[in-house]
Amino acid sequence: MTEWIGAAEAAQRLGIKQASLYAYVSRGVLSRRREADGRASMFDAGEVDELARKGRPRRSGGGLAELVIESALTEITSTTQRYRGHDATDLALRCSFEDVAMLLWTGSLPAAGPGAGGPGAEGPGAGGPGEEGPGAGTAGPAAASGSDWQATAAALAAGRAAQAALPAGTLPLERLQVIVPALAATDQFRLHLDLAAVVQAGKALVAGMTDALPDGWTGNGAGGAGSAADGWPADGWSADGRPADGAHGTGVAARLAAKLCAGPVPAGLVRVLNAALVLVADHELAASTLAARVAASMRADPYAVVATGLGAMGGALHGGAALGAELMLGSARVPADAPRVVGDVLRRGERLPGFGHFVYKDGDPRANLLLRLITEFAPDAPQLAIALAVTKDARRRALPEPNIEFALAVLAGVAGMIRGAGEAIFATGRTAGWLAHALEEYERNIPIRPRSVYTGPVSAT
Repeated sequence: MTEWIGAAEAAQRLGIKQASLYAYVSRGVLSRRREADGRASMFDAGEVDELARKGRPRRSGGGLAELVIESALTEITSTTQRYRGHDATDLALRCSFEDVAMLLWTGSLPAAGPGAGGPGAEGPGAGGPGEEGPGAGTAGPAAASGSDWQATAAALAAGRAAQAALPAGTLPLERLQVIVPALAATDQFRLHLDLAAVVQAGKALVAGMTDALPDGWTGNGAGGAGSAADGWPADGWSADGRPADGAHGTGVAARLAAKLCAGPVPAGLVRVLNAALVLVADHELAASTLAARVAASMRADPYAVVATGLGAMGGALHGGAALGAELMLGSARVPADAPRVVGDVLRRGERLPGFGHFVYKDGDPRANLLLRLITEFAPDAPQLAIALAVTKDARRRALPEPNIEFALAVLAGVAGMIRGAGEAIFATGRTAGWLAHALEEYERNIPIRPRSVYTGPVSAT
């Protein structure tokens, strides 16, 4: 009969901290079950003892180098992800990106302002700390969500001038890689690395990244910011606590929509884009996050940390897969083209961009939610029909399920966004996670310095 033990005892038997248990679980090294209330994790005592006898895992089953870093930010399992204990898909439906960033940076959701309880302030997930949803009194977006996320005039001037010098047709991600160092050059306090300073720098950095991009369409205005006179809330959220439609509002999602849409921002898009930003805000130690975290461990400033993450995420196996998926979907004119499109990729010996994930073997929950929101937003969009046909054909060929990068590509196509918009959404959202990991490293204050195993010649003589 299986003996089940709690997390504290399992960690003690293994000689590790409890946070490391969940890193083992996410990598398939250790399995667990949840108690009926969904709060307590239980572990197979026999499996724990066997792992203790073998010692800490040095290499994962997939042949990837194993580097375990303890973090209190994001837990990922085969079916879900949680930010500091809060289900990310739940947060995406009822919280602003700005509030979720604050959750990652500070450990708590901003308290809702008067009358801003929003959906979910009561009901499931409205319990105390440790439950699987924002606690009562903190659910829903803050009253001033986005209103204090502003870059200085000098920073915006520098960022806009830097990216304006790039050739026409430069992708948004490439513009962001130029904008961030320009923003940094104007911040004389960027090496002040305590929590309050980094949070303020983070707000200004995300705002500057968004606002320094060129307008996707001149009719969207400067960042899409509206006013109460427009009939929209100044913070980009409606009276019921959900993101407001259209390009109006000072929230990051509204401003980014105006930058990425090649035409007028469609009604309803801001809600979907806000959810996308939340869903990509962090994902444990993805390649770009590990790179950013290593930089932070060496006391790199927040701008340098984000610049490091931007450099790593452009790879075709990371956030850059969104661009590959955009190009793949764009090569189909009608749903009947799906078999040809998928077949062309496979004949070239390439992986289908935006499909498959090393953790989510049965489907990426982030992609599942975002694709559902896109379907609700534009059920009759031709681009959505093409995407669904590609997904159906991939399943017919027993290929992996779509991931979040594919969903971002679908969102970009359905919303009429400029080329490379999916990467820009990923980069903007993930900036929150990069800075959260940087904050952990600033507090930890121990350099990450892996060692290599030399395999070259013994002697050059």
